[in-house]
Amino acid sequence: MLTKEEATQIFLASGALMEGHFKLTSGRHSNQYMQCAQVLQYPQYTEKLAAHIAEKYASEKIDWVIGPAMGGIIVSYEVARQLKVPSIFCERQDGKMELRRGFKLEAGDKVLVVEDVVTTGGSVVEVMEIVRQSGAIVVGVAVLVDRSGGKVDFGVKTEAVLTMDIESWEGSDCPLCKAGQGEAIKPGSRS
Repeated sequence: MLTKEEATQIFLASGALMEGHFKLTSGRHSNQYMQCAQVLQYPQYTEKLAAHIAEKYASEKIDWVIGPAMGGIIVSYEVARQLKVPSIFCERQDGKMELRRGFKLEAGDKVLVVEDVVTTGGSVVEVMEIVRQSGAIVVGVAVLVDRSGGKVDFGVKTEAVLTMDIESWEGSDCPLCKAGQGEAIKPGSRS
């Protein structure tokens, strides 16, 4: 298990934890941004972070690990590798999250949903719905970083490698915008 300090050091050393004026995937603004792609480019860090998750779910008899594209793909793969089960992912088509590429789940399959970062949990909820529509069972949710400070409730066992209470604001209420600190940038993959 990683301590909070060890996990934070991994995110800092990789350049994943940034400070500035950011627009999050949820549309909210923040003075900090967690770009997990920066940490996931290093296999040694990814392996350690995924081991933390895999250990939390080792006794759950998971059949599949699934994550949303893009952020959840590498996390899903590495957690699944360590649990010795297959990994699949959902992706957006015409704005809607779907299972594609011939991926499918069967009724009764026990599934772990993973993601790199959650703020509002919207993408995770969409993936959970896809899992449930297939008749499979969402055993739990695991994330590298919970930006909500533990406020997001998925209704199942949820584990985060690092939980941070990073402030975020609606764009119209953003103190950085009001202070004229430039336009919020979106370092993530979605615009």
